[in-house]
Amino acid sequence: MPYYIEDKLVIAVSSSALFDLSESHEVFVRQGRKAYKAFQEQHQDKPLGKGVAFPFIKRFLALNQRFPDDLPVEVVLLSRNSASTGKRVFRSIQHHGLDITRAAFMEGESPYEYIPAFNASLFLTANEDDVRSAIAAGHPAGLALPSAEVNDDQNDVGMLRIAFDFDGVIADDEAETVFKGGDLDAFVEHEVEKSAIPHRPGPLADLFRKLSQLQHLEDDALERDPSYQRALVTAIVTARNAPAHERVIHTLESWGVSANKTFFLGGMEKHRVLSRFKPHIFFDDQRGHLQSGTGDIAMVHIPFGIANRSAIDG
Repeated sequence: MPYYIEDKLVIAVSSSALFDLSESHEVFVRQGRKAYKAFQEQHQDKPLGKGVAFPFIKRFLALNQRFPDDLPVEVVLLSRNSASTGKRVFRSIQHHGLDITRAAFMEGESPYEYIPAFNASLFLTANEDDVRSAIAAGHPAGLALPSAEVNDDQNDVGMLRIAFDFDGVIADDEAETVFKGGDLDAFVEHEVEKSAIPHRPGPLADLFRKLSQLQHLEDDALERDPSYQRALVTAIVTARNAPAHERVIHTLESWGVSANKTFFLGGMEKHRVLSRFKPHIFFDDQRGHLQSGTGDIAMVHIPFGIANRSAIDG
């Protein structure tokens, strides 16, 4: 029997992150809501192109094909569109073969308040106001940044690689608060002193934990069938290095989770690792770290904590 939605790993996504809405958005900006509605109705049978989050969402949904008796994941559409203008979005979902059936259409209003209603561990959108409102309300959300290229490589369609920063993403921003003044020695001293004290959860802690539960399903599958090929690979890519690394490890151990790969970069540019790991999505709380030399990695900004406080406070 499939999992109830309370037990699933649910990701909510907006049409602006899932599809390329640049053409219709231009109509909205230049001509207004009425013209936008007419444009979408006139083009409702023309499928929308792939957006920044499309490769990630497609591969995430494919995990259900690995576990058809459980169907452990789900994607829900949360949209500022009306149900009428949303017809083109759902027809595009069907065209691209995405198994998305639940949705909320808000007719111009932000949908972020409905993140907990759908048990979502993440809301992905290209609308920055919606993300900041969600984070301020304590909901997990990320801003899908524009990408030079949407990399939907069909050669690795069975793989899903996800990369996370640690501080301000998986964990809270306690350590970054200490480092705010740029005092590296104080940061290291603080983290070494508290190395045995787990960090409090950050905005994407629940997402990371539930991904770990999916990996347990893969562990079981591998035990039953040694030829099973894993689909999900997670990585933590952090600017920390030793000896501040130990608290990261202890925090994850205390939560009963781990990443497949962990990189302690000591201030190296993260794209040096990301260009090799090639994640289908990367989450970081600092926009300065969300860079890719090739421009084909889906970068998601988590505007949480001290690193983003001035922007949140206005």
